Amino acid sequence: MRLFVTGGAGFIGANYVRWVVDHTDDEVVVFDALTYAGNLDNLRGLLDSGRVSFVQGDICDRAAVTEGMRGCDGVVHFAAESHVDRSITGPDAFVQTNCDGTNVVCDVARQHEVGRVLHISTDEVYGSIEEGSFVESDPLAPRSPYSASKAGSDLIALSYVSTYELPLVVTRSSNNFGPYQFPEKLIPLFITNLLLGRNVPLYGDGLNIRDWTFVTDNCAAVDLVFRSGAVGEIYNIGAGNEVPNRQITDRLLGLCGADESRVDYVKDRLGHDRRYSIHCDKVRALGWQPEHDFDAALEATVAWYRDNQWWWEPLRDADGRP
Repeated sequence: MRLFVTGGAGFIGANYVRWVVDHTDDEVVVFDALTYAGNLDNLRGLLDSGRVSFVQGDICDRAAVTEGMRGCDGVVHFAAESHVDRSITGPDAFVQTNCDGTNVVCDVARQHEVGRVLHISTDEVYGSIEEGSFVESDPLAPRSPYSASKAGSDLIALSYVSTYELPLVVTRSSNNFGPYQFPEKLIPLFITNLLLGRNVPLYGDGLNIRDWTFVTDNCAAVDLVFRSGAVGEIYNIGAGNEVPNRQITDRLLGLCGADESRVDYVKDRLGHDRRYSIHCDKVRALGWQPEHDFDAALEATVAWYRDNQWWWEPLRDADGRP
């Protein structure tokens, strides 16, 4: 199979490409605009494999997507603007990329008669939940420009199933962590700050809860849904590691040899969702389960950033953030 992977030079996309190369015989066309979070270093070694090629392009550019997707059998659509903080200060790019771009990808896939399309989404589209866990059929209640744009992109993608019979499935993953994550998200930001001897900024009281999934486990689930999920269905992906940000901070302090004095409590994010939680029975019924223990994966992630400062240090100042 020849796969067209949008956003394949980003964090999860690049890890997925690595997973495909390691576990299948497929060829991959990586299509990425190389914005601040897209990085060819994420694909180091893959482009020399003979099975991975790269096309630089924007998913909102219909001509570029049409040409790049030509000859591909499947589409895995990761490309998105994804950082909540950035969506609060600059929402336009999120609506354009996540909604308009998804429409272009789906429409071009329809015209090319691609045999399978996977649209990648997030558990943030459900909004916050105090007790219990969301299932795939629950109403969407996004509370940030980022999550609202992803909810919109989900509906756009699913409309192609109903209207055009596009063979498409959707995944909604919980928070991922692991190698090659741009150092603006909580875990890589805190690790790199601590490794540089800087303090870490913890929002509010630090009791916001997220379900954390090691990126390799997520990629295995994504690929399973792509190949075996039922057309038109949505699959939640989460490892069941619901941990408050305060506890994540404490674990990272310990792994980096730091103490409480390195924590700066900062003003909470606007509209900061309190807790995310999703039921994942549907994807588990396909045969998936996470393989990585959370604490061991977190320790391995810290070790990767410690050993790969060449990769992340230039990124921290590339656009004035973080």
